[in-house]
Amino acid sequence: MPSTDPGHLVYGFDIPAERPWSRVLKRGQTLRIIDSEGEQAVDALIYAAADTAERYSAQDTLRVQGSAYLELGTRLISNRGRVMARITADTCGRHDTSAGCCSCESNAVRFGEATRYLHACRENFILELSRHGLTKRDIVSNLNFFMNVPIEPTGNFTVLDGPSSPGNYVDVTAEMDLLFVISNCPQVNNPCNGFDPTPIRVEIRETAAA
Repeated sequence: MPSTDPGHLVYGFDIPAERPWSRVLKRGQTLRIIDSEGEQAVDALIYAAADTAERYSAQDTLRVQGSAYLELGTRLISNRGRVMARITADTCGRHDTSAGCCSCESNAVRFGEATRYLHACRENFILELSRHGLTKRDIVSNLNFFMNVPIEPTGNFTVLDGPSSPGNYVDVTAEMDLLFVISNCPQVNNPCNGFDPTPIRVEIRETAAA
């Protein structure tokens, strides 16, 4: 059953708008991601800390859950079929893992060549992964916390206004030691951030037994 007690605070940090962040999350610790001002998308990559060749798989996660969305109780599955983490609290109720992350190239295709220079999540990921000896080749499917991407019966999907309110949070509890990488999405061309990226807060909590 999902835990309702994330434990006591051992780390907290405010990630500025548009910036990346990463940290190792120990087994049993809970990462709380707080949408400080609301309507902010948070892109994330997850790797096994002991062997980064094992990483989050959106395809396996959706297949195991039988759901197109991430929500309370969702098990986050690796490319080796193991449970990496669980969503143990959620005050927003809608998170995506199908739409991928923005890049300079996708911005140019979707919004015009004049937007190519804009900073994007893929560039944030490349910068942050380099601190851990990883490269752009290690970027795989990602999670999009607080991002509203309804999927139609035809399989088409559209990015809509962010559904989260100021202070909404999601808790992710690690089932193994994890490298957790975040891009506080800088996207200004679609409504996932209300066209105005804002800061978020991350907190790591643990119980006495963790």
